[in-house]
Amino acid sequence: MSSETIETTTSDAADASKPARSFVGHAKLIGAFTFLSRIMGLAREMVAGHYLGTGLVASAFTVAFTIPNLFRKLFGEGALSAAFIPLYAQALKEEGTKGQRDKGTKGGGDGRGGISNLKSQIEYSAGRPPLQHFPANDFAAASVNLLCAVLVVLTLIGEVILAFCIWREPAMRPDRLLMFRLTEIMLPYVLLICGTAFLGAILQVHHRFAAPAAAPILLNVCHILVVFIGARLLHLRHSTDPGKVVALQTTLAYWLSFFVLIAGVLQFSILLPGLAAVGFRFKLILHFWTPAIRKMVKLSIPVAMGAGVLQLSVLLDKGISVALMSGTDAGGNLIDHFTFFGHFVRYPMEPGAPARLNLAQFLYQFPLGVFAIALATAIFPGLSADAMDKDRTRFKTVIRQGVEATLWEGIPASAGLILVRVPAVKLLFQHGLVTPHDAMLIAHSVFYYSGAIWAFSLLQILNRAYFAMHDTITPLLMSVLNIVVNLVVELPLVWWLGEAGMAVGTLVSFAIQAILTLYLLDRRVGGLGLGGITQPVLKMCLATLVMCIACLGMQHLPIYPHANGRIDWLLQLFILLIVGGGVYLAMCKLLGVETMRQLIPKQGKKRSVR
Repeated sequence: MSSETIETTTSDAADASKPARSFVGHAKLIGAFTFLSRIMGLAREMVAGHYLGTGLVASAFTVAFTIPNLFRKLFGEGALSAAFIPLYAQALKEEGTKGQRDKGTKGGGDGRGGISNLKSQIEYSAGRPPLQHFPANDFAAASVNLLCAVLVVLTLIGEVILAFCIWREPAMRPDRLLMFRLTEIMLPYVLLICGTAFLGAILQVHHRFAAPAAAPILLNVCHILVVFIGARLLHLRHSTDPGKVVALQTTLAYWLSFFVLIAGVLQFSILLPGLAAVGFRFKLILHFWTPAIRKMVKLSIPVAMGAGVLQLSVLLDKGISVALMSGTDAGGNLIDHFTFFGHFVRYPMEPGAPARLNLAQFLYQFPLGVFAIALATAIFPGLSADAMDKDRTRFKTVIRQGVEATLWEGIPASAGLILVRVPAVKLLFQHGLVTPHDAMLIAHSVFYYSGAIWAFSLLQILNRAYFAMHDTITPLLMSVLNIVVNLVVELPLVWWLGEAGMAVGTLVSFAIQAILTLYLLDRRVGGLGLGGITQPVLKMCLATLVMCIACLGMQHLPIYPHANGRIDWLLQLFILLIVGGGVYLAMCKLLGVETMRQLIPKQGKKRSVR
């Protein structure tokens, strides 16, 4: 571990400047790998859309694959990780400090000066004396044991519930039956992907961000290869007899589900060399229910509830899109209405709504993964180490810089994706079995989802700040507020806007949550000094406004291509990206936005970052 991690006595100026250089450097590394992963993910969605389209089979697979990913966000990247990282980071920090102190002591101690008293570290605020020694590595290994035990139990319970649902409803609609079958196959992926995400958290605390960020690339590669090769073997193409398409797509979906498990094994394996390098060893610790683990679980419960509420919101959105989507019965007859208290009510969404919403969400989440989540991931270990210091100057500085850097990307990304949504959707997805009508429905949802990019980006930073302070209640309450607002907004709107109404619910709920969470955090820490970033944020908004005017003006020039072909969509997207990005960067430089100079340093003035 670098001395930068364990250093506790430096000048105030150095303390203020080091966090910015460190987390920005790590964020760039994570962002680079995440960008590659997102590019591969984009290729995955393009290939899947080409052969599976956005019909009933694609929708069934989309919802089924959502289930293990919900558990990943709940356990692997959610509750346990959020509670584990601060405790583990503080334990390692104390071990390093004791190790330095014991090097200068001759014959002192019991020879175990490098082993921290984790119990003392996590309960010092309560004023209780240490009860037992528990090395940080054993704490990590015990946490992995606990996670595996919980996930195995949940997977078995889930399989039983799925089997019961299928047995209970023998006359279930074919698309819903397929969804349950595919979920049965992919549910064990929960153990693999959650384990991978949790082990990635261990590496992140040791400032090894590359392997965890690169692991999703393997899933995308496997997905692409299976769909492409499988479609060739099944002779599934755009010209296939329509009567055979659904059967061939169903077979391909089963193949893809099995290979998701293989991809999970590969993702897990890629982390093993890094774990060995930082000294982590897998151990079967049967007595893992230690005070340290109990502390982590205690912290995890509110986080799990908060993450569970948020993931419940995602699952509800998927469930609503499936429940309110028209479909077909076993005989192939269209079902376009349902009965509600004796009244016939039309389904507000067309067939394939879950698959189209998934593609729309992928587009708006693209800039989140490349920058916002990467930045928050890089900041979290440092926040966790500094949050419990009596002097929170460094802690506040990192949060303030993180908020400013996030908005520097989030504000123009929200506006920019709105501007390029139509050529982007047509170029990326309108081919194979995705029709022009599908593409316009996707673009309509992207319009509203895009407006939430800045809010979702900001929440990545703010929630981690609360977790670093061991406050897991506030994010829980904010998540509950989010789901309530989301349902209140989207349910009436789906009968007016169709599936795009669900995107409006996401926009409104996340905007309210982001603003309120920032306000509460500012009050919680006695002021973040947000007045210092007001002027830079206003400059970013002005630069974004000029960017929008330039892009809209470009669309009315004679040189702008207005035809409706793939080359034309590519040129439209390229022109808008170059003009928009160039104008925004030029305006930020002209207005003197400091964040730009930190994120894009001049050549020759770069500073080395460890």
